[in-house]
Amino acid sequence: MELMEKTVESRVLFEGKIITVRLDKAELPNGRVASREVVEHPGGVAILPLFDDGTVSLVRQFRYPFQEVVAELPAGKLERGEDHRLAALRELEEEVGASCGRLTYLGCLYSSPGFSSEVLHMYLAQELTEGACHPDEDEFLSVERIPFSALVEQVRQGEIKDAKTVALVLKAKLLLGL
Repeated sequence: MELMEKTVESRVLFEGKIITVRLDKAELPNGRVASREVVEHPGGVAILPLFDDGTVSLVRQFRYPFQEVVAELPAGKLERGEDHRLAALRELEEEVGASCGRLTYLGCLYSSPGFSSEVLHMYLAQELTEGACHPDEDEFLSVERIPFSALVEQVRQGEIKDAKTVALVLKAKLLLGL
């Protein structure tokens, strides 16, 4: 059975600083037409900074849509056309104040493929050198270091709700065999 849908009409409803919202009409495999709401996003990166002592840097920041402070791994939005590896190095320095000797790509994930085009690229950063954080002027966060094993347990217990953090922690755990 053919599963592809063909866009027959597309209309931009909103263009913002980070996202664009479209309302599309798509022809379904059975010939009917359905509406598709799409949030265009330039994508992002998430980094698991693993220090030689087995600790990981975790950031906490207020996430407006949920009206709560969320614990997550350092992450950030790609600038349009930006190389995701360079963005990972930038975000690691900005949010954690670290540079790394080894940066391993762990793949990407679709954050919410039912309506968003966002692709998140995941990295494991090792051989870290600490420096000073310098977050964006509209970014307020606190950085903490916890043992990687404690972070894995927080994921297992459902205490970490951020999807990119959950995926990256579990991928890193599998890769490292910890």
